[in-house]
Formats: sequence, C-alpha cells, structure tokens
Amino acid sequence: MKVLVTGHNGYIGAVMVPFLQKAGHEVVGLDTYLFAGCHQGPAPVDPPALRMDLRDVKAEHLEGFDAVMHLGALSNDPLGDLNPQFTYDINLHASVNLAKVAKEAGVERFLFSSSCSLYGKPKTDDPVDETAGFNPQTPYGESKIKAEQQIAPLASDDFSPTYLRNTTAYGWSPQLRGDIVVNNLTAHAFISGEVLIKSDGTPWRPLVHVEDICRAFLGLMEAPRDVIHDQAFNIGRTDENFQISTVADMVAEIVPNSKVVYAPGGEADTRSYKVDFTKLSTLVPAAAPQWTVRKGIEELYAAYKEYGLTLDEFENRYLRIKHLSKLFADGRLGEGVRWQPGNEKAAG
Repeated sequence: MKVLVTGHNGYIGAVMVPFLQKAGHEVVGLDTYLFAGCHQGPAPVDPPALRMDLRDVKAEHLEGFDAVMHLGALSNDPLGDLNPQFTYDINLHASVNLAKVAKEAGVERFLFSSSCSLYGKPKTDDPVDETAGFNPQTPYGESKIKAEQQIAPLASDDFSPTYLRNTTAYGWSPQLRGDIVVNNLTAHAFISGEVLIKSDGTPWRPLVHVEDICRAFLGLMEAPRDVIHDQAFNIGRTDENFQISTVADMVAEIVPNSKVVYAPGGEADTRSYKVDFTKLSTLVPAAAPQWTVRKGIEELYAAYKEYGLTLDEFENRYLRIKHLSKLFADGRLGEGVRWQPGNEKAAG
C-alpha cells in the first residue's frame, strides 16, 4: 500500500516508518517537525514527506494514498494542559478534518491513533475493554473521545476508519521521549541512581512498547476490512498492566546501583486504570504485542549507556513540554503552536 503517516518525525513515527518500509509498503510522511533535532543517536532517516501543519491539509494532499496512519497530535497530558484549546484544535478538529479530506480524496483506510487515557478512572477495578464507558481526566483524553465520535459517522463502503487506543508507550526510539513513565524512570535511574516516583506509586498503568504500537497499526491496516471497519481496538497486553511502584522496582533490578525514591509530596494520580486487550490478539493475531516492560527497560538502559544520556539532554531535549516552552520563549513558535515565518527549520 501507499501509506501516509502523520507525525512521522515523532516518537512513534520514527519507529513506524522503517517498520512499514520493511513490510514492503511505500511510506510518505507529514509533519510540522516541532521536535526535529530531538533525536538520540543518529537522526531518523526521513521518507519523502510533506512539511506542513495538520490543520492545513486538503484533499489534494492525500490523493493516491491507500491508507492514512494518523499519529500527529499534541501527545501527552502536560502538553494538553499547556493550553487546552491547542489540544482541541490539533487533536480533535484537525483530526476530524483530516478524516474528511482523506475520504474526499478516495483513501480507503484511516487508522486513528487514539488512547486508553479516554477510560481515565473507570468505576471498576477490573480491566476494561472497548465497550467500557469513558471517564477522561484531561483535555488530551477528552480530545481523543470526541475525535473518535466525530470520525465514526464518516464510515462508509469506501472509507474505513479504525481507532487504535494505544496505552502508555515505552521503549527506545530515535525521537526519544523522556516524559512517559518507563522511559522516565529508567532515565532517572541511569543518570542519578534514583528511580524517582513522582506519585504515591499506586496508580495502575497498562503499558505497550513503541514497536508493538507499530505492529498493531501494520496488522490492522493489512487485516480484512470486515474485521476492522469502524472498530476500536485497545493496543497492548492484558498481562502488562502494572502499578507504577512495580515498574520502578523492575527498573531498580535492571539498572545497576539504582534504588527507588519517592518524591516529597507525591499523591495518588487520578489516572489509574487497567485495560483488557483480548480483542486485538483474538481478531488480528498478527497485531498482537510481543514486548514486555522488563525487556523494554533493558533496551532503554542499553541505549542510554550507548549514547551517554545526560541530565541536560534528558530535561531539555527529551521532555516535550520543556522543548515546546523553549520554542515559544525564543519566539520561534507563536499563537496556536505554529512556526513563526523563517523558523520552520529551527527546531532542535
């Protein structure tokens, strides 16, 4: 297939592009390159790409594609809290418009990167499946719910949307992120010897490796249409639901000379949930995840050691909120998270 990947220069996208290419697909990217230069090790190799803002995409840009994998977004809760309106503009309105113009352009498959954060804080302690009610705790989670709900009416005989509810990602990527829990705990352990927990450690999190997210996108894109048409899939493994304290203990076991430390004043996180992932592995076995958190921690530790991760890099290059805040402070980004004229290639 000829596939457009939005957000291809991001954390997931930098793994997705070579993953799809290896499977024999023709890949084109679309990205505004907010995080160009935020790589660890060699920069990811760009495919042919459209350098543009999601909010500016028109049907003419999407002609000739068989599928769109829509990863592009303001990608976590702290970024969403920076200005909730930015989150709705990009994660909701731009996503729905992208689906509309993709349909207009004749794209048959539209895979939307949603999130398990839309479950928020379920009213049960049992793992929730795709039929569970929504209880989002953040603008990010709310934006994903509304995007799913507004894309769904576009489903037709010629346009097949699928909603991939990714859980909390982890694992090494050339476009490393340090603001997701497994990556963060492992980085603190490597840099300081302290596995720093900023909550009380009790929240539950389902966790999935970045490569397994790519595997799910590929498997669902290649799956028979009647299996995935207008369907939501939780992306992860049911046996990989962990309390944060358990993840921290694993990190301390793997990173030499490290110990678990609780930050003063840490409180229980309202985002606490366990997720059931049976549907994905049952209906599309090729999309079933293969990684474990323990294996992912080992991978991250090896990469941090190989590339010599420093505190300055960690805090200023790999924490998304700090990087964006600096771009704003330097005048390179302006209102609406848009590049100021002449600054489009100034990230990093």
